[in-house]
Amino acid sequence: MCEIFCFNSNTPKQINECLQCFYNHSEEHPHGWGLATMQSDEFVIDKEPVKATCSQHLKDILSHPVVGKNVFAHIRLATVGEIISPNCHPFIEADDNNRSWMLIHNGTIFDFPNLDKYRDKENGDTDSERILLYIIDKINEFEQAKGAPSTIKERFSILTEIVSELSKNNKLNLMIYDGDLTYIHSNMRGTLYYLKNEEGFLVASTPLTDDENWKEVELNKLFGLIDGNIIFESAEHDNEFIQTAEHEKVLEEFLKTLKDENND
Repeated sequence: MCEIFCFNSNTPKQINECLQCFYNHSEEHPHGWGLATMQSDEFVIDKEPVKATCSQHLKDILSHPVVGKNVFAHIRLATVGEIISPNCHPFIEADDNNRSWMLIHNGTIFDFPNLDKYRDKENGDTDSERILLYIIDKINEFEQAKGAPSTIKERFSILTEIVSELSKNNKLNLMIYDGDLTYIHSNMRGTLYYLKNEEGFLVASTPLTDDENWKEVELNKLFGLIDGNIIFESAEHDNEFIQTAEHEKVLEEFLKTLKDENND
């Protein structure tokens, strides 16, 4: 599957060292890379459908300081969708009140038919992009009924309900940013860790430094971060994902199709 990373802080910090360590994991996640930073309240997104360690564009980016309060990164091991740029994370979409949402995902949606209607609307063909489109629809429905933009607390409540639904029978490690709040969720053991220090809040699929204070993200809860601190924490749902032989077979079959295509 994929690996995901985010940095959340109250002041802009340079994080090249962590990013370099993160992207070095791309030997096992060779199907694309992505990077999102916030600059002047706008996302700056770079991504390519190539192995991160082979990307000259990424080398050029990391040769200069990468500085930000909110930074997100992704390396892809494809489980759904072709190896093309529109399928690389992060994904970004605006709601009806022109709020931009960004999402990166580590996992696979095996069972959630409500996402199927977005196959004709998405730019690529991944379950991850469909998750974002589903979230946008739910936010729009709420705000239309309210007749006003949602508050931060209201958005966290909406996302809590969505994550609880989506996580049943699916691996759902998510990082989402709505311009105010960074949302973090994991429902599979040993697949997401965090480090809180004086620099800010780091979250990654595997610890990126030798610091002994890395801890596993608590399972089956949604967390909301602002300025390097947890502002919201949801109740725990019951949908821990445990990968079975059947799941592994589905993923292996998909990876085999990618290898066959590359050999044609």
